[in-house]
Amino acid sequence: MKNSMNSSVQQPMIVKYMEPLHNGIQTQVLSRYAIGYILRGTKNIYDGDKRQTLSRGDVFYLGIGHHYTENCPEGGQPFEQILFYYTPEKLQKILMHLNITYGLNISNDHSCENCRNRNEIFMPAWNSLRNFFTNTNNYLRDEEFRHDETAENIKMTELIYLIASHEDCCLKSKLLNNVDTARENFEQIVYDHIFKDISIEELAKLTNRSLTSFKKEFRRHFEMPPHKWYIRQRLMHARLLLISTSKSISEIGNECTFPNTSHFIKLFKKEYQMTPATYRHRHLTSSAEESLQNEVQAAEAGEIRQAL
Repeated sequence: MKNSMNSSVQQPMIVKYMEPLHNGIQTQVLSRYAIGYILRGTKNIYDGDKRQTLSRGDVFYLGIGHHYTENCPEGGQPFEQILFYYTPEKLQKILMHLNITYGLNISNDHSCENCRNRNEIFMPAWNSLRNFFTNTNNYLRDEEFRHDETAENIKMTELIYLIASHEDCCLKSKLLNNVDTARENFEQIVYDHIFKDISIEELAKLTNRSLTSFKKEFRRHFEMPPHKWYIRQRLMHARLLLISTSKSISEIGNECTFPNTSHFIKLFKKEYQMTPATYRHRHLTSSAEESLQNEVQAAEAGEIRQAL
């Protein structure tokens, strides 16, 4: 078994591999994700004792880590494949560009046993994807293209668009799940903007998602629409400020990012069935009564001790 190490530093973004001889099973260690396409020959991917065979016209996905593959020439012709390498950061930038520039609505509802727990998947390429790889193969014959970072970025963006805009499938699911590796970033961005004057549309762009997919994922994380969740978080903080500070109602409303005091009072009353002033008064009154009651109990306890 031969070992083939792939380094993200040494490799360009797009690579064409040609193997004239059958070199047996090889180990690939990927530090980047890869999407590939078989131009000629067959490719075997091994998962334990299972072997998957890919043939000409198949597109495949390889996750980060170890892969055991076997590239087989066919009919006296060398095995040929094209591989696109990318990182989650690169993918996020491209998806954000597609979102902002073209309004691409990206969603992913696909889930199946074939791809859920697999680090490699394959499927027949659809027509537009086959044409894309055929065109890319022609570009790769040009030596200048292989050293043109801008041209590579354009081709990579085109590939991501073709997959992300396609109907839900294993390949699309694996691609978009690479963005989910930054799941904590989604929640962090949401929490970082609780008290900032920012629209839901702007938040969606910050998380590299379309407005529709942002709202959908937000519900999955927080179990309510973003607008409602943000108002509730701000009102909860306002309630804390009312009972822990002497700040005015208007100061608290402003600090919690409400556009004006009347709007703040209206939302607060809707949430807690009383105005901010009433809430503060009731809390101060109940606190005073509790304090008085504690003093009485302490005094009574002292009298009892003296009597004993």
